Amino acid sequence: MSESKFVYLASQSPRRRQLLEQLGVRYELLLADDSEDAEALEVVLPNEAPRAYVQRVTLLKLEAALARMKHRGLPAAPVLCSDTTVALGKTILGKPDDAKHAAQILGALSGQTHRVLTSVAMGTLSKSGKPLKTEQALSVSNVRFAPLTRAQIQTYVASGEPMGKAGAYAVQGRAAAYIEHIRGSYSGIMGLPMFETAQLLRAFGFKV
Repeated sequence: MSESKFVYLASQSPRRRQLLEQLGVRYELLLADDSEDAEALEVVLPNEAPRAYVQRVTLLKLEAALARMKHRGLPAAPVLCSDTTVALGKTILGKPDDAKHAAQILGALSGQTHRVLTSVAMGTLSKSGKPLKTEQALSVSNVRFAPLTRAQIQTYVASGEPMGKAGAYAVQGRAAAYIEHIRGSYSGIMGLPMFETAQLLRAFGFKV
């Protein structure tokens, strides 16, 4: 069994908090401060495949969070990180820069099937502060959008929901009205695949 009674969640996403709460696991937030360049971790490397990208970024986030825990002198506990990437073919569709960019992304997704890849990773440090154990899992889902009119895209973008979302949409929000079909993990599309996350938690001794 895990010696810890809680996990650190290194994510600002309220959706991930909600999903983790569904598993009945106590958590504390472990967020980056202004001294960390969190966005730099999400830069895509040249010719990087979506699967390789999301797994690499998640491990970088975990590494940064473990260092953050050590630097702040916090009680030791497993750290949970996650990253979600939307891919249309081999093209990675990140978070929109502005409303115009959001409309472009949604236009590309219109009438198409895309993949949502969510990687989850957990890790701990030894008493000496060195990485002790790291586990990672990947959820891949397919999402098909109905053909969208320009007016539908403009209305959705105007709602503000696409901003800050990979692929410029939130499956649990207004975008659900445009999604014809999903194959895979709904919670994974939201940002924290429940099945894979539960497996990782069990690997670290939590009862889930």
